[in-house]
Amino acid sequence: MNASPLRLSTAQPDFEARFAQRLHWSSETDHAIEQRVADILADVHRRGDAAVLEYTARFDGLQAASVGELELTQADFKAAFDALPAAQREALQAATARVRRYHEAQKKANGESWSYRDEDGTLLGQKVTPLDRVGIYVPGGKAAYPSSVIMNAVPAHVAGVPEIVMVVPTPVRGSVATGGNGGGTDTRGERNELVLAAAYVAGVTRAFTIGGAQAVAALAYGTATVPKVDKITGPGNAYVASAKKRVFGTVGIDMIAGPSEILVLADGSTPADWVAMDLFSQAEHDELAQSILLCPDAAYIDAVQAAIDRLLPTMPRAAIIAKSLNDRGALILTRDMGEACAISNRIAPEHLEVSSAEPHRWEPRLKHAGAIFLGAYTSESLGDYCAGPNHVLPTGGTARFSSPLGVYDFQKRSSLIEVSEQGAQALGTVAAELAYGEGLQAHARAAELRLPTVPPMRGTPR
Repeated sequence: MNASPLRLSTAQPDFEARFAQRLHWSSETDHAIEQRVADILADVHRRGDAAVLEYTARFDGLQAASVGELELTQADFKAAFDALPAAQREALQAATARVRRYHEAQKKANGESWSYRDEDGTLLGQKVTPLDRVGIYVPGGKAAYPSSVIMNAVPAHVAGVPEIVMVVPTPVRGSVATGGNGGGTDTRGERNELVLAAAYVAGVTRAFTIGGAQAVAALAYGTATVPKVDKITGPGNAYVASAKKRVFGTVGIDMIAGPSEILVLADGSTPADWVAMDLFSQAEHDELAQSILLCPDAAYIDAVQAAIDRLLPTMPRAAIIAKSLNDRGALILTRDMGEACAISNRIAPEHLEVSSAEPHRWEPRLKHAGAIFLGAYTSESLGDYCAGPNHVLPTGGTARFSSPLGVYDFQKRSSLIEVSEQGAQALGTVAAELAYGEGLQAHARAAELRLPTVPPMRGTPR
C-alpha cells in the first residue's frame, strides 16, 4: 500500500486546470439518498415516535418498546464519567475547561445586550438572548467523538441555552450502521462511555440513542418523546447532512459540512515527519478528506513524500489515508511563501497550518480559513480536542463567508426601540413621508397620530 499525493508546481502551464480538478468536490447528495431522507423526514413528521423506533431498529439494529427507553439520563452520564480511568476523566475536564474559557471570552467580547439614548431621550439598542432549546448531533457507534460533544455543548451552555438535547446513534454490532446485515440482539447497542462522560462534563441536559435522518427529523419536528428544538448543530454522514438541509427553515442549523480538509503552508523549517502526520490527521477521517501541502522548497516536498512512505504502514487507518491522499491529496511547489498564501486564500480551507519559522509574518496575508494554526508546534489535532477554539468549522471553501461554531450561534438578537415623545415628532414626520411614498397609508397614519398637530391623511378622496 502506498500514498502518492498529486505533485504539482505553480510554474506548470496547466497548473490551474489540474489544481481545480484536484480541488473539485460536489456537495450534491446522491439522488437516492435525497429521496430516502425526504421519505424518512415526512414519516417522522407524520408518525413521530413510532417512525423513530422503526428506523432505529432498521438502521441501528436497536430494538426498543418506546423512545423513552432510548433516552440517556444524567445518571448514565455520571456513571460513565466515574467509570473512566483517571487520566481520561482529567483530559475531558481539562479540554472542557479550555473550550469553556475560550467561549466565555467570546461571549464577553460581543455577546452582550447594549443600548444608548439619543439627545431627545429615544433609546436604541440590541437585546441578546439565548435560544430556548438546541439539538446537537454526535456521530456514534464505533466511530465515537466525545470532542464533538464538548465543541457543540459548551458554547451552547456558555450562551445560556437552558436545554441541550443530544442525539447519538448506538448501533448494534452487525447493524446497517456498522456495516453488517442487521439482526443484533444487544438492546444497548454500541454505547461509548467517553461520549456519555463528555455529556456529563459539558452540560448536556437530555440525550437519546437515535441517529441518522430520523434523529434530525425528531429534533426538528418534535415527537411525543423527543422535544422540538430551535437549532440543530453537529456533524454527520450524508443522510444527516441532507436531513439538516431539508429541515432548515423549520429549525436553524449550523452548516452543511463537507469532507474534512487541511492545508499546510510550509517553509521547510518543520521536521518532515511532523507535516506528513498532520496531513494524515485529516486523511484518516475518510476517503473524501483533503490534505494539501504548499511549499516553495522542492527538496522539502521530497522529504515529506519520503516521510509519508515511511510512516503510512504504521497507521491503523492506512487504507483510508492512502485512498484520501491518492484521490484528493496534493503536494504543490510554489514560487514563494507569498504565492502560497494567495493560493490558500483561494482555497479557504477548514484547517490551515502555517508551519513556518516566521508564522506571524504570513498570518496577516491569510484572509480565509476556518482556523489558522501558527507555528511548527501547533498541530491541527490540538485544535480538534483541547486548545480552546471550536473545531466545528466551515468546509468546501465556505470559510470565505462563514465562521467557526461559537457562542453567537446559540444566541439571537432583538432590536430595542423606545421613542420618546420628543423623538416621535422628528421621526414621525420622516416615517410618514416615506410611508406615503410607498403607498402605505396606515403606516403613515400610525406615525402622524403621535404628532402634536395631526395633518390630513394623504391619498384619500376629499
